[in-house]
Amino acid sequence: MKQTYSYYQRVREFIIILLPIFITQLALVSTGFFDTIMAGHVSGQDLAGVAVGVNLFMPVFGSVLGVIAGLMPIIAQYYGAGRKTEIAINVRQGMYWALLAGLGLAALGALLVPLVMAMLQLEERVQYVACYYLLIMAAGLCPIFVAGVLRSFIDALGYTRLTMLITILAVPINILLNYLFMFGRGGFPALGGIGAGVGTAVTFYFVLALNILAVVCLRPFKEYKIFSGIARPAWHIWRSQLAVGIPIGSAMFCEQSIFGAVGMFMTVYGTGVIAAHQAAMNFSTMVYMIPLSISMTLTILVGFEIGAKRFSDAQAYGSMGIFLSICFGLGMAAVLISFRSQIAALYTADPAVGALLEQFLIFSACLHAVDGVSAPMQGTLRGCKDVRVTLLLAILSYWIIGLPTGYLFANYLGSGPFGYWIGLVLGIGVGALFLGIRLRRVQQRMQLMKL
Repeated sequence: MKQTYSYYQRVREFIIILLPIFITQLALVSTGFFDTIMAGHVSGQDLAGVAVGVNLFMPVFGSVLGVIAGLMPIIAQYYGAGRKTEIAINVRQGMYWALLAGLGLAALGALLVPLVMAMLQLEERVQYVACYYLLIMAAGLCPIFVAGVLRSFIDALGYTRLTMLITILAVPINILLNYLFMFGRGGFPALGGIGAGVGTAVTFYFVLALNILAVVCLRPFKEYKIFSGIARPAWHIWRSQLAVGIPIGSAMFCEQSIFGAVGMFMTVYGTGVIAAHQAAMNFSTMVYMIPLSISMTLTILVGFEIGAKRFSDAQAYGSMGIFLSICFGLGMAAVLISFRSQIAALYTADPAVGALLEQFLIFSACLHAVDGVSAPMQGTLRGCKDVRVTLLLAILSYWIIGLPTGYLFANYLGSGPFGYWIGLVLGIGVGALFLGIRLRRVQQRMQLMKL
């Protein structure tokens, strides 16, 4: 990254950072995308089992990755200030607690997953697939969390194309392993939906190996000597990192857990609704990678400019990202509504499931319109390390407004399973309004700091 002096230079720098992040995020979630599509071609029960597993796995998994992502604004601000020693120290300490988080979650999952599965009262095959999908995925938590720390280090220095290449290399590996384990090809056992968990967990180790190679062998990363010697855990650094990361991760947990909770509420409507809802959510997650990538780009660039005390440039990047994200959100809403039949055909050949999926995609279009407003403002605030208010607004949006409103529409206003989507749209919309108010106040403070 470098200082910019004109609107054109800022646009160029923004795109240079954004495109690799987007491709990286798209590749990351494509694992779940292909898990879902491939499970759907095994059976409707395998699709539903993977759907339940994903709904339980992603909130916890995503929230820990969110905590790890809190390293990005920290490292970006140190990088902008030219403080390289602090960068190396923070990366080493981040790997310590990321490893502990992976071990702790894997142990907790082994204890709780069988109990949770028994409580859900699913069909026998659906419960079996969901249970073992989760248990196997837990085996890949430690490597992917440590890889997340190294990825935050690489991205915060502006080398987002490298993490893009690493993730792109992992995607065909994941697809191949899924194919082998799900359908029993090449002498491997045919595990159905469970095979998706095996393929993804193994791929996580591959991702870690590539990130380590990059940090050890490539410039400028090897100059930081991340793996030279063994540093002692530094609790005061852990506290400062987690003070930024935990609010980010908690906000992501609020966001992802609400989708998981809605997925659980869908179980009362039967396997067909579960499958259609998960397919719609799966496609929506893919599309959401653009506003999410804009958000992450803003976190890096705004953090870099604030670290260098260039507050005007930080504000300019924020405005640019918000405008771009809003335009995308509206455009994608139009695409989803216009091509919902073709999208549904990608997921299922079952006419009943396809018809439900088309209806869910209409609500998904509305969701993307409001997400296009909310996501870039969150990224801008995170670049300022203003993370506690975004957590409170996430709780308000999803759990105080979104889920109760959805439950009301679904159970008392005759909207059925679609009512939960209505609640999500309304909750995120209200959250976006308050995020805008908060961002305006932060920008006013930055203007005073320039004086």
